[in-house]
Amino acid sequence: MIKEIDLCAAEGIIKKYTDGVSDLIPVLQDVQEAYGYIPEPVVYVIAEGLNIYPSHIFGVITFYAQFKLKPAGKYIVKVCTGTACHVKGSERISKEIKELLKVKVGDTTGDGRFTFEEVACVGACAQAPMVIVGGNEYGKVTHTEAKKIVKKYQKG
Repeated sequence: MIKEIDLCAAEGIIKKYTDGVSDLIPVLQDVQEAYGYIPEPVVYVIAEGLNIYPSHIFGVITFYAQFKLKPAGKYIVKVCTGTACHVKGSERISKEIKELLKVKVGDTTGDGRFTFEEVACVGACAQAPMVIVGGNEYGKVTHTEAKKIVKKYQKG
């Protein structure tokens, strides 16, 4: 079942901006703040309001990791895959978490509680490998500890 999207919030956001394409990033940020993600129908409202091709907007959304085209779970689980984290075992951590949550990278669990992401770098190389769950950072994590961390959020 497709959930109907209320476009009024998007229309109100767009009215605050007047510079067309140069306002695209702030508009997308405000839309994502309002909806929790950027619904596809809203992209067409933005395109019309800012006089930009929808393809350009989709290009921007898919280029920047901060923007989501699907609703994210209550908890976003991020595993850093930057060089320092990779060298210290982030690949195994990622594998363990994917198996535990039964998801692929970028997917959300069926119950909507978790979205799993691999990120290029979280800027905490001295704490490698890093795992972030719901905004809480965990450093020097082993694959066993990573599973325990996620299970803690599954229970609570």
